[in-house]
Amino acid sequence: MENNNIEYGEVKISDDVVETIASLAASEVKGVCSLTGGLTSDFVEKLSKKKYSKGVKVDVTERDVNVSLYLILEYGVNVVEVAEKVQENVKQQIELMTGLNVVEVNVFVQGVKIVADDTQSAKAGSEA
Repeated sequence: MENNNIEYGEVKISDDVVETIASLAASEVKGVCSLTGGLTSDFVEKLSKKKYSKGVKVDVTERDVNVSLYLILEYGVNVVEVAEKVQENVKQQIELMTGLNVVEVNVFVQGVKIVADDTQSAKAGSEA
């Protein structure tokens, strides 16, 4: 959590806010299908009313943040390129929106998903 002392008072940024920014920034990158929290966090999320930022973990100190993202990518994409774009976008968005210094963005690719092409689906539907 960040504390900025300004002449009007304090500004505190919740870890949940940083997690949400990271999640949205990662999802914007072409080739990312979804974020995954793993079996344990998926189970906890279903049982509790509290919304967890699925697939994102942040460690926020006074001015710095470390981010870990757990991703499912589209089949056929260059994994390294997509991961690097995710790192860049997440770092840029968090720093822009919060003023925090992003020390590292760790990307863990948990799997790949075959995404059906809409044009192929349309052709298959019209031939039936």
